[in-house]
Amino acid sequence: MSKDLYQDAHQPALAAYLEGLIPPRPPVLQEMEAYAQRTRFPIVGPAVGQLFYLLTRLGRARRVFELGSGYGYSTAWFAMGVRDNGGGEVFHVVWDEDLSRSAREYLRRMGLAELVRFRVSEAVEELRRTDGQFDIVFSDIEKEAYPASLPVIKQHLAPGGLMLADNMFWRGRVLDPSCTDAETRGVREFTRDVFADPEFVSTIVPLRDGVLVARKR
Repeated sequence: MSKDLYQDAHQPALAAYLEGLIPPRPPVLQEMEAYAQRTRFPIVGPAVGQLFYLLTRLGRARRVFELGSGYGYSTAWFAMGVRDNGGGEVFHVVWDEDLSRSAREYLRRMGLAELVRFRVSEAVEELRRTDGQFDIVFSDIEKEAYPASLPVIKQHLAPGGLMLADNMFWRGRVLDPSCTDAETRGVREFTRDVFADPEFVSTIVPLRDGVLVARKR
């Protein structure tokens, strides 16, 4: 891929402008952002976080399930939305006990921990065995696993609910026909499957690395 194509996909100047418009975040969120920048840990960032909060509020979501939750940054945005909708629960699911422990501490300091169900598990299997349906399911798992996760997500997504997925541009690699690695193929296949599925009305929001927003009919 050419350097120009990669830069066009990410639009770093536009991303910085949009992030500069986001109102001041709670100090703990800003601390989480600083940690991500310092360690190069991939988080969705404040512009996408604000989108998640807005979608949570607009959909009046009370139950949210995250497939792959890092150290709780996106969880905090969903939990703030659920809190402001009157309460509910957000499932934070990661393989790594240390990440789960960090998320518990951050979210406790934000006063959100009581809304969050912390699970250390493989995310798709955890969703498969969790009872009930969800108003929002957000996926940020290994990209080669995206296609196989779709039937499980659909099963647990309430009618009218939102499926969200990160990295739809996959650092610009989906635009390059020469990129045929398993992760890029997974993102492409998942994207095609969702857009072709008559049960979804879908779009990709070109914030950061591309966010899929799909509403179940």
